[in-house]
Amino acid sequence: MRADLFDYELPPGLIAQRPLRRRDASRLLVLERESGRVVHGRFADLAGFLREGDIAVFNRSRVRRARLTGKLKGGGKAELLLLKPLDGEALRWEALGRPARRLRPGDRVKVAEGRLEAEVLENLGGGELRVELVMPREADPEELIEELGKVPLPPYIKEELADPERYQTVFADSIGSAAAPTAGLHFTAEMMDALREGGVETGFLDLRIGLDTFRPLQEGEVEGHPIHAEEMEVSEGLCLAVNRVRAGGGRVLAVGTTVVRALETAWRDGELRPFRGATDLFIYPGYAFRCVDLLLTNLHLPRSTLLVLVCAFAGRDEVLAAYREAVRRGYRFFSFGDAMLII
Repeated sequence: MRADLFDYELPPGLIAQRPLRRRDASRLLVLERESGRVVHGRFADLAGFLREGDIAVFNRSRVRRARLTGKLKGGGKAELLLLKPLDGEALRWEALGRPARRLRPGDRVKVAEGRLEAEVLENLGGGELRVELVMPREADPEELIEELGKVPLPPYIKEELADPERYQTVFADSIGSAAAPTAGLHFTAEMMDALREGGVETGFLDLRIGLDTFRPLQEGEVEGHPIHAEEMEVSEGLCLAVNRVRAGGGRVLAVGTTVVRALETAWRDGELRPFRGATDLFIYPGYAFRCVDLLLTNLHLPRSTLLVLVCAFAGRDEVLAAYREAVRRGYRFFSFGDAMLII
């Protein structure tokens, strides 16, 4: 399947550079899978498309403040983005670095004098590194990263956030992601309460998002695109809730593509089962969905694996037609943009 089949024209001015004042003030594009009909509304109206007895599942992963800036020996600025720990003590990391060509094994990026440095162990090319954090023995690596680092924003966002918490969901409580589960950014605590009061259950899982979420399709054929594994956990409690809802005729709403991947990974032998480990599930057209009935997501990058997943769920022609209409109507795209509900 050709990667260019998942391309579309997007004016740069439609890429949202900052969040709206209110999380739930975005627009909502609703796509009906069976008919292909598109309905335009407001995100605050989401509950009207759900039923009593449904369950909405969220990714509770919190974005690590993993963007570290510092200086190299002899001068010159450097920046590291910590992606994934390589050991149980969070001292060795997969990372991205800039300027990539200048970062050689043995080089140290000094983040805070006497408190935190990062030594390059390997330069894997393409900006990818393996680094080791150097700090006082009594220091806690995660606490120091949270204190000295910044929240990493996607490369298409060119402005610093006035409030970094706007790139976190209101329910995030498990640090570990390199990017936010952006479909969840629209929700307020009041809206979560309103869903429950309306008879819609809520459930949470943890999928730690890596940088693959921003990487475009790199091969001419979709099937050849390499997907890196991401750590995830689906609890027994969530499994009991989802299986009960499905047995009672309710529907499962996945809030975001990361939730889709996690639920579909953990679905085995006709039910959702507890899972803790890595998933490299790549969903593209032809995939038979087993657990997810409804999908809430943002409007994604052209030629992205996220757009491919959405097309697998609702049909490539229908999704791209809805995207073209969203462009015509001036919807806001990507992380801080508007939302799309597929029913």
